[in-house]
Amino acid sequence: MATISPLAGKPVAPSRLIDVAKLTTAYYDLKPDPRITAQRVTFGTSGHRGSPLQTGFNEAHILAISQAICEYRAAAGIDGPLYIGIDTHAISKPALASALEVFAANGVDVFIDAQDGYTPTPVISHAILTYNKGRTSGLADGVVLTPSHNPPEDGGYKYNPPHGGPADTGITRTIERAANDFLASGLAGVRRIPYEQALRAACVHRHDYITPYVADLGSVLDMAAIRASGVKIGIDPLGGAAVAYWQPIIERYGIDATVVSDVVDPTFSFMTADWDGQIRMDCSSPYAMGRLIEAGRTFDVAFANDTDADRHGIVAGSDGLMNPNHYLATAIAYLFANRPGWSPQAAVGKTVVSSSMIDRVAARLGRRLVEVPVGFKWFVDGLIDGSFGFAGEESAGASFLRTDGTAWTTDKDGIILGLLAAEMTARTEHNPGVAYRDLTAELGTPYYARIDAPATAAQKSLLKSLSAEQVGLQDLAGEPIRATLTRAPGNDAEIGGLKIVTDNGWFAARPSGTEDVYKIYAESFVSEDHLHRIQHEAADAISSLFAAQEGSG
Repeated sequence: MATISPLAGKPVAPSRLIDVAKLTTAYYDLKPDPRITAQRVTFGTSGHRGSPLQTGFNEAHILAISQAICEYRAAAGIDGPLYIGIDTHAISKPALASALEVFAANGVDVFIDAQDGYTPTPVISHAILTYNKGRTSGLADGVVLTPSHNPPEDGGYKYNPPHGGPADTGITRTIERAANDFLASGLAGVRRIPYEQALRAACVHRHDYITPYVADLGSVLDMAAIRASGVKIGIDPLGGAAVAYWQPIIERYGIDATVVSDVVDPTFSFMTADWDGQIRMDCSSPYAMGRLIEAGRTFDVAFANDTDADRHGIVAGSDGLMNPNHYLATAIAYLFANRPGWSPQAAVGKTVVSSSMIDRVAARLGRRLVEVPVGFKWFVDGLIDGSFGFAGEESAGASFLRTDGTAWTTDKDGIILGLLAAEMTARTEHNPGVAYRDLTAELGTPYYARIDAPATAAQKSLLKSLSAEQVGLQDLAGEPIRATLTRAPGNDAEIGGLKIVTDNGWFAARPSGTEDVYKIYAESFVSEDHLHRIQHEAADAISSLFAAQEGSG
């Protein structure tokens, strides 16, 4: 089980804050060695991430990735605008400068924020889809420089192709391979011009991202109901990219909302420490969300976003911070009952490690459930064609259709999930926490948790490539097993681990892509004790597989 740090939930001592100047110097001065795995370009489920201090996210990485994207665009025939946004991490602006030097040198039409501000991930997705609507050529794509909720010393680089959502593994492998070739060649072949020249280039354009996104919110949410109800809303951007979006939203729609803080500080000194004592802008963590949980008692409903605003955290008044799975289930129940413009065939999309409460809600609604592997990329096609009304994952990321049943974004949108909590409160006259309790009274109470356990590279490789036959379990926590899955039932794609299901519980085990651990997700509809039994039996089963591997070696 994870050990909670004594620093969790407390203000961070000034001595533990990042040195922004040192971080920036490392970004420019440290040179990655592509022979070292940790210093290569690696695209995970949310792009390439790393810290300049560990030579994992440095100028050379950004130059190489940007040139690789230029070459991918040329090969794929993508010649429309490239929308680019950044979050408030300290290294995002230097990374933007490096990327612009390459994009401008390659003649790519790049659109940057008109005020040199920050742009949330969902706003980039929305801009791509809006531009591409009705077009068959000259399509747009986008880049977001963000490591999401990761610590202040990290940087990140995400690419969204013309469908507006996260790039699939075929695209990211192509970009990753080309970027690492550039690193290995000492950046030979990377085209680049000085930053000041790039800013003056005819292909670099200033763009108002805020107005079109804000003006369009009425097509996906009942903003009039929120205004008319007078529901009192608290909003905390957590010093992230949505910081400049909330006041225009409040003013345009006349809602009774208060931004509890608009401070932007690249050290994130205003945060309370996460469970392990680190600064992490995780809006689903009760430790990181201490400020809004306390302030939330004065509002009918409150919410926060992570640094690039693709995740949401919902504070339901005195009910406190909602578990992400609980809110997803509640949002699904509400939306499918209150969106008559959606197709009767529109399905519920969830990841294999999300709560089975979602399954029960979908069954009650008579809606098809589509269960896919971890990663929002699996939802893109369904959101584009309207066959998914809602798509979400357990890590507090989701999006849903416009009221007319067409696509809003194909990437996670924490802004609309927060405002949805206000709409629910306005139209039902109780907050989502109350709505969730009503669901449990009808469908049962789930007990859900995730734990991390150590794993070597060989063990992680074994776990990723398991077959159902290798597991061999007949029962779990006193119940017969009715499914042993290594492929997702919704699309038959590999889970990259396994999931074992009984009538009243399940567990899934997956290797981490960035750390020497594997993750056990588990849930019980019986009790907390039953959940712990599932967790222990899951850990024992995985340990036995690891031991058998070592014995055969």
